[in-house]
Amino acid sequence: MQQDWRPTCSLELMRLRAQMLAGIRQFFADRAVLEVETPLLGHSIGTDPQLAFFTAEYCLSPRRQTLFLQTSPEFAMKRLLAAGSGSIYQIGKAFRNGESGRFHNPEFTMLEWYRVGFTLPQLMDEIAELITGLFSGQHLQETQRVSYQEVFNSFTGLDPLVFSYKDYCAFANECQLPEAVDICGHDHALWLDFIFSHKVQPHLGDNALCMVYGYPACQSSLARVNEQCPLTTDRVELFINGVELGNGYYELVDAEEQNKRFDKELAIRQQQELPVPVKDMRLISALESGLPECSGMAIGLDRLLMLLSGSVSIDDVLNFPIHRA
Repeated sequence: MQQDWRPTCSLELMRLRAQMLAGIRQFFADRAVLEVETPLLGHSIGTDPQLAFFTAEYCLSPRRQTLFLQTSPEFAMKRLLAAGSGSIYQIGKAFRNGESGRFHNPEFTMLEWYRVGFTLPQLMDEIAELITGLFSGQHLQETQRVSYQEVFNSFTGLDPLVFSYKDYCAFANECQLPEAVDICGHDHALWLDFIFSHKVQPHLGDNALCMVYGYPACQSSLARVNEQCPLTTDRVELFINGVELGNGYYELVDAEEQNKRFDKELAIRQQQELPVPVKDMRLISALESGLPECSGMAIGLDRLLMLLSGSVSIDDVLNFPIHRA
């Protein structure tokens, strides 16, 4: 039977993607940020229980090895930073298993960058410059900056920094979301993700870039704890018209603390009977060697192109989404 071989993306959107990528590269060239490449296949992978990964068998004599398709270039890029690369960025593919839908494709294009010496507020300034520049001529409203605690409380009446199982259950039932009780159990981080995605995120960034910062500490594997408020971390997420675009941190540089967080996440994976990956000890060694003070950001470029073009689905901006790959 003849297969439909044609791309789902129009020629116009192919050109817009090329224009977007050229604009991003020019943005970082103007700031002397070095473009780098890192492997898509690795011997280890991130331990975050929220992320599912792909594996591949490597037939290297005399034994087979299991390799991982990277969910993000973060760990390898931090090894470059520890080796003295200075500020760097990368545009490349990333892979996440079990993610397919209007805003998800298992293989996607990611922009990730790290700015040596930048605090999180400085990084947020640069994010705003990049995004508003790419949307030039589309009249985005003024960039919004709001703390996670403030925006969560304003839409739910709940305090995200203090977990109350009783209050969270009552809110879920009030909002006719009773499935939350079974899905989230007594896991504070799962409750926050569930409530935020259903009741907060849809309201964020109405024709504007909205940056939400100060995420609860239970949700941030790779960000450092905020010095003024240890219940939060120095993390920021980006939203436009309710669509999540990216995630960034004032990066954790403490090797011992990072190793503890990895072990905690691996234990959660075991408890939830999820696949247990190989912990990235090369990253730990790089942190022990000395990661410079830096902030980093990752943005999904396919979603960004959706917003730039006003497309309804991620399939519209991909040449060959998963069902035609």
